[in-house]
Amino acid sequence: MDQCFDDIRPYTDAEVPAAIQRIVDNPSFPMIAAYLFPGKPVDEFRQLCLKVRTIEEFQGLVMWPVMLSIIAHTTTGVTDSGFDTVDDSRKGIYICNHRDILLDAALADYYLYKNKKNTLEITFGSNLMSSQLVIDIGKVNRMFKIVRGGNIRDFYNNSLKVSAYMRQVVSQNDHSVWIAQRNGRTKDGDDKTEMAVLKMFSLSSDKPFVENLLEVNLMPISISYEYEPCDFLKVQELYVSKYQRYEKAPGEDLNSILKGITQPKGGVHIVVTPAITEQELRFCDHFEKNKKFQKLAEIIDRRIYENYKLWPNNYIAYDMLYQSCKYEHCYTEQQKNDYVLYMESGLSKLNGDMDEFREIFLSIYANPVVNSEKLYQ
Repeated sequence: MDQCFDDIRPYTDAEVPAAIQRIVDNPSFPMIAAYLFPGKPVDEFRQLCLKVRTIEEFQGLVMWPVMLSIIAHTTTGVTDSGFDTVDDSRKGIYICNHRDILLDAALADYYLYKNKKNTLEITFGSNLMSSQLVIDIGKVNRMFKIVRGGNIRDFYNNSLKVSAYMRQVVSQNDHSVWIAQRNGRTKDGDDKTEMAVLKMFSLSSDKPFVENLLEVNLMPISISYEYEPCDFLKVQELYVSKYQRYEKAPGEDLNSILKGITQPKGGVHIVVTPAITEQELRFCDHFEKNKKFQKLAEIIDRRIYENYKLWPNNYIAYDMLYQSCKYEHCYTEQQKNDYVLYMESGLSKLNGDMDEFREIFLSIYANPVVNSEKLYQ
């Protein structure tokens, strides 16, 4: 790996033992152990971590048991599709709709591992690297940094660097890359691929549009949760944002990570969809520059919507929001009552107008149905 990427790349195996030692020596380690393995003695978890000497050992000994624990304790089950057919000899960029800070990528990584495929290098926003502990855990798990913020010049230079790094990983290394379809999580349930993300992929090559993007092998991933991770926190943020600039509180991102891990999510469905084809890229290439990327974003969105699992909660929210009976055959009265009770209980803890809260909450769950309907218009 080129030295110019040292400030953003994951740790190498040689750097892992020192990072593990820092992790277990951190005063927050007992709290983390209790979150991840409730009931397990902290010292037992510490000794397990100290056995780790490589990234592969960290994932095998620590991350996969953690993922099994999260799945067992916070979901009613995860279903997956497409991971068994991934061509591991062809690396690429997995571009995913983004609902949870940690779990979207972690679940993709876990199901690749479960199907005996190579795991991913995963993007990690610099805004999340709030402490050495978070940096160490992330970089030991093959996460690399995307720098957030800065002026326009900084933004361009950072984007160029990340683009070059991802292209090098895909073309020269043994791993594919995971990245969200947009800058930050989808808060309103309306998954949309940002053209800026797609343009960033192309910055690291002077090749023509088709050859350029075919080289990085774009593979959309669709993930859907029965209960939206951090749904009430998202409602509060969207409500405040209607009236003023939303400023995150100190530690808010870390709180969202922990909430996403521990919150009951019901069912989860994750799908690796077919890679973007040369034919699709040639179709996009018929348009002028910005339109090319717009058309590519639409193709990726369609892949995600076609494979997004709609849950009873989505149909209930749609009918409530639009005062219709259109989807009443997709849920029972008991399911509706349970959903309303869940909504009212969570919203009652927020500060603001309850009617606006309800509209925002219902929109979060209803928008995937709206997007599904658009597929057939």
